[in-house]
This record gives sequence, C-alpha cells and structure tokens, in this order.
Amino acid sequence: MRFVAQDWVISWGLLFLVSCTTYSSTALGEPENNIKTSVFLTPKFELGPGSVANKIYFDVDFPRGHIALKSFNAEVVDEAGKSVSLQETYLHHWIVVKYHQPKNVSHNNNQTDVFTMRNSGLCQEDVLGQYFGLGSETRGTTTDIPDPFGIEIGNPSEIEYGYEEKWLINVHAIDTRGVEDRMGCTECRCDLYNVTKDENGNPLNPYYKGGLDCCPDNSQCRLEKSFKGSKKNLYLRYTVKWINWDNYVVPLKIYILDVTDVLNVSKGMSPNHTCKIEYEVEPCSKGYNSSSCIDVKKTSLPMERGGYVIYGVGHQHSGAVASTLYRQDGGVICSSIPKYGNGNEAGNEKGYVVGMSTCYPKPGNIRIKDGETLSLEVSYSNSEMHTGVMGLFYILVAEQLPHQHYL
Repeated sequence: MRFVAQDWVISWGLLFLVSCTTYSSTALGEPENNIKTSVFLTPKFELGPGSVANKIYFDVDFPRGHIALKSFNAEVVDEAGKSVSLQETYLHHWIVVKYHQPKNVSHNNNQTDVFTMRNSGLCQEDVLGQYFGLGSETRGTTTDIPDPFGIEIGNPSEIEYGYEEKWLINVHAIDTRGVEDRMGCTECRCDLYNVTKDENGNPLNPYYKGGLDCCPDNSQCRLEKSFKGSKKNLYLRYTVKWINWDNYVVPLKIYILDVTDVLNVSKGMSPNHTCKIEYEVEPCSKGYNSSSCIDVKKTSLPMERGGYVIYGVGHQHSGAVASTLYRQDGGVICSSIPKYGNGNEAGNEKGYVVGMSTCYPKPGNIRIKDGETLSLEVSYSNSEMHTGVMGLFYILVAEQLPHQHYL
C-alpha cells in the first residue's frame, strides 16, 4: 500500500509491551533453538463514527538483532485489550516495512537519508515492498513459517556503516458505526466521503469511483441523519515470533504479486512493472443470475529468480471468490480461498472476509524455475459494483532446500 512520509504526523510514544513466552522448536536434527514471542501495541489512534485513520508509525517496537522471523499476526483492539469487531471498525489493511536510518538520529518528516528496504519484488520502486501485511482477514489467516525456514533480518553485513535497522507500521482503519452505507464506506466510495482531491492535492479523475484516494487519514464517511456516537481509542496489537539466526536456518525471500501489474517491456530497457494496487469491479449485465456473475482478472509475470515455494496466501476484499497462482505449465502453485463470517463476534463478522486459506507445499514439491512466467487469477462476485478491491498474492520462496543449505 502506498504511503508518503511527509504527509503524516508521526507519533513516537510506545504505549505497551508484553514479552514474552518462549517454547522450543527442533527441526531436521538441528540444535534446539527457542522460539521467542513478543506482543506489542502501536501508538493509539482515535476514531469517531464514520471517521478514518490511515497512520504511519515509524520506529515501532520490533525484535532486534540477527534473527529469523517465524510469524507476524495483528488485530485492532480497544483500550482494554479487547478485540474490536469489523462491524464497528473495518481494518482495511496493515503493513510492516523495514527501513535503515542513521544512528542517533530521530526520524522527522523531511528526512532524506532514511531508506526503505523492500522485499524481493515484484512491483516497481517501493510499491508493495512490505515484509508483512493483511486486512480484515488477519485474525483467521495463518502466517507461521515451518522449520527450518525463516525470514532473515538484522544481518550486520547488510546494514550500511553508521545506520541501523528499524521498522514502520501503516494502519488503515475505518469506523462504520452509524454510516449510511457500511459496504460503501469500507470500499472507500468517493460519493460517500465527498473527497475530490488526492493526498497530493491533485483533482481526482472524474471516472474514479472509489479506492484509497477517497478515504485518506482524517476523512469522514457519510452518517445517517441524527446518529450520535462517541470517539474511541484503538491500537493495532501485533505478535511477532522469531528465533536467533544460525547456520541451520534456511532463508526465505518474500514476493508479492499484484493482479493489476502489467509488465512493460521496451527494447534496450529493463522491464518495468506497473502495479496499481487496487481496481474496480463493474457489475455484470442485467438479467444474469447473481450466482453466475463472476469477474475474473488475470496477469502473467516472469520471476527473474526462482526457488522452492514454502508458503502462499492471497489478499482480497469483500466480494472475493478466490485467487490462484499458476505455474507456466498451468499447474497450480497455490489457491487461496476467502472465508466469510456468519456471526457478530470479532473474528466471525457476517459478510466480511475473516480469513484466507494458506498453502504449505511440502518443501521441494513446487519449484519455480529462474525466468519462469507465473499467472495470477483473481475472481470477485460482480452481482454488484465493488471499488478499491485488491488482488495480491504473497509467496515465500527458498532458493535452496535444507540439505543443500547445510552442505
């Protein structure tokens, strides 16, 4: 998801830290390496009925040192630490980004010598460069990385002299209490927010019906007349699991594929990705049975470097049907299916995507070749219009298998 540091007011106060139960994990005959767990809160953000928070918090608490990340989970909670229902506060997305900053220098909005350290691709520049990120499905989506694999961070040899590794979190949440159109507010439909300019002050395209540009920080979705409601303080609570780095850990690379990505190839120039992050689903023609109204979007993208797929999951919004990643020969790498809630409690909210199925191929079973072209297919129900939908796919790839790594 996009962010521009200078457009944000940064909050520095650390409000909460719980550390840390540990338990042991042993894999493939390796020495015992205790998994450590820490739970943190971001600084608070305040929401009133229909309001939006799209915050970036720099220098958040995060495990330090040369370690291997094993899991990252997050959810919105209130001041009592209670899980907040999507029916009250819709979690549009959260993302976690690594960056390097000069030592002994506090971040400020105009600082130019802070460098974001993106994942392995595929999008252009810093677009979709996060290490982790989900949305409404976060409570019901597994993120645990199996042994002996891990995401390496804090390697001193990869941090430029005079710099240190830090992390930021972007949280985008929408309060839907008392709004006229709950689905419309969560899909950021422009007519409900009365937003006419983007975050840089440029007029919106008149054909742009909804998406991230129409629900920026501090914007307001239209309420029902006479609705009254109080403001509340909320937090993103995030749980990180990791182990100390050693020679037995097999490193993973993070790739995010975007179904809106169109690869432009010009003679004599490097291929240029054009990930747009979000798109609009037009309603199907009148007279169709709603069950047959399915919008399917596809893209094909080459992987410069391949490896063995260890984990896969899609990210979609309400209305989602499925997202599937295919090999060049048409074989399925991973199909990620949304789970919809059917109740009122947090984690089972009716009508919302509350989880995405994940794939854990047996290591060695699915190998992507260097230069292989993958295809991503994303489907949504289009019995009605949807704005600002996403079709992302995360995969974790090991360039070597464990026995190769140990040699």
